Amino acid sequence: MTDDHAAAWAGRMARRKALQDARIAARTVEKGLLMVHTGNGKGKTTAALGLVLRAVGHGWPVGMVQFIKGGRPSGELVALARFTDLVRCRVMGEGFTWETQDRARDIAAAAAAWAEARAMIAEPRYRLVVLDELTIALRHGFLAIPEVVAALSARRPDLHIAVTGRHAPPELLAAADLVTEMRAVRHPFQAGIKAQPGIEF
Repeated sequence: MTDDHAAAWAGRMARRKALQDARIAARTVEKGLLMVHTGNGKGKTTAALGLVLRAVGHGWPVGMVQFIKGGRPSGELVALARFTDLVRCRVMGEGFTWETQDRARDIAAAAAAWAEARAMIAEPRYRLVVLDELTIALRHGFLAIPEVVAALSARRPDLHIAVTGRHAPPELLAAADLVTEMRAVRHPFQAGIKAQPGIEF
């Protein structure tokens, strides 16, 4: 790189820094966020667990409720068990709906998980609450969308909530402060590769 190129680069980066600094300075609102990770791609729960790790790094108490999931040990639960002073994780599902094959039982499990979620949302000590696979319970009609969205929207001002799962309903997306859609481009399962510990669970 020539001196002219280096100077031009430094000039562009200085202008960009000035713009970025001005944008950051203009953002003065601080509030608890409603975050939704949805889409048919892999990584929604993984992203939420990244938030949990970041929160724990700041010493925040975290609550996590897993809807639908259950019946299979997972690496994240083993890892989170090391932070019992900060993280409370409740696995409230009984496995995928095609495993249970019992709609009444699935509805009852979702209702119990939602009651636990409401209790965590109401608990002042939590700074972050993760509702993993909540959208699946909503999609199948196990819970009433208006009731859930109203409760999430009425959270206290400093509470962050992360919701994961495919097929997030439009009402939830409209209420959210942050929406990330995971898009499936390629998945190893399509190539005959089975789910593996440490990657899928």
